[in-house]
Amino acid sequence: MYYQQPFVRHSVHNNGGYTRSKQNLMSVSGEGKIAGQPNRAKITLGVSTEDQVLQKAQENNSKAIASIKNALNGIGIADKHIQTADYSIFPQYDFVDGSQIFRGYKVEHILNITVDQIENTGLTADTAARSGANIVRGINFEIENGSLLYQQALTLAVADAYKKAETIAASLNVQVIKPPLSITEDSLAKSVAFQSSAFVKSAESTPIQPGTIMIESRITAEFMYYG
Repeated sequence: MYYQQPFVRHSVHNNGGYTRSKQNLMSVSGEGKIAGQPNRAKITLGVSTEDQVLQKAQENNSKAIASIKNALNGIGIADKHIQTADYSIFPQYDFVDGSQIFRGYKVEHILNITVDQIENTGLTADTAARSGANIVRGINFEIENGSLLYQQALTLAVADAYKKAETIAASLNVQVIKPPLSITEDSLAKSVAFQSSAFVKSAESTPIQPGTIMIESRITAEFMYYG
């Protein structure tokens, strides 16, 4: 799971007594990165049951889901943090000697579980598994203040663009005019792959490594210059 910031276009105009033209316009990119420690986890897991009778498959599935919810409540996971992500019914068939033979029904109920105390991620997954979960689709880590970190990364991206513009200007022996004519976000904010790090874990639960999330921002800035 990664943090996303909506695409936004920022424009800052500055004539500064100069006419915009290809001869005195430079375009540079800027990048900003901020590392953050995840403080929340989302676990996607559920129950798959099969029976020749659809009602039985559904009943068995419902009992297992209820057992999982009760067990999770018991370790401090509130109902508001346990949400149905998907509920599906599939007819099952076997193929024998080229013939399709009905075998029964498969019922799948998938839950999204939010764990605010990230150190309990392993305990939560293990508790669900012991209570009947037989599907685990993944664990995503999030940063609660991801928006704030993105703004910091964006500030670094702007500073990086300024630095590049000044470096280019110095090499050409010209003068950069500030502020830039325009600043545009080039892409959505994103988080790169987790990096390994220590994780506080209980000896009684599966160790989970949340690592570090790197939030990135990219911009393009256009500057006038003279000289």
